[in-house]
Amino acid sequence: MNSLLAVLGVLALTGLGPVPTPASGPPDPGPAVRPLQPGQLVAGFEPPDVTWGAGHRGVDLLGSPGAPVRSALSGTVSFAGVIAGRGVVVVSHGARRTTYEPVAAWVRAGDGVEGGQQIGVLEPGASHCAPRACLHWGLREGDQYLDPLTLLGAAPVRLLPLTPSDEPAGRRSAGVRW
Repeated sequence: MNSLLAVLGVLALTGLGPVPTPASGPPDPGPAVRPLQPGQLVAGFEPPDVTWGAGHRGVDLLGSPGAPVRSALSGTVSFAGVIAGRGVVVVSHGARRTTYEPVAAWVRAGDGVEGGQQIGVLEPGASHCAPRACLHWGLREGDQYLDPLTLLGAAPVRLLPLTPSDEPAGRRSAGVRW
């Protein structure tokens, strides 16, 4: 037994030992950062009732033309270019991706970026907040739009009843003990 441990120890020290298997799933992109500073929220997330319906599929953060735009999370740039006259940057983070517009990109598709790294500057004029400049920041997982503020820990508030008797009869919380 001691000789087996010695062999394994030598293999580990020389780098000839077994290769560790990566953890399942994509790597953790790390903590999120606000992509625009100070980036006051001027329009919140309003998902459409149906896929093709009207809604606001992201949030708008107030800024100034030329202000630095940063990637909210570490990832890989999957698109940097112009769509419908607006500069757009898309950063993939495993199953999720964040979008930024209107942005004059400093990155190209395929570039790796760290959370907080500058990916471009806020463009004037092309914003749907005109005459003000704002960054439209989006988050998608597959085909589903999500609220990007959840990346910053700003989850929607959900009020729960104080006691079971306060809860409507049809909405009893299964498995919750009071």
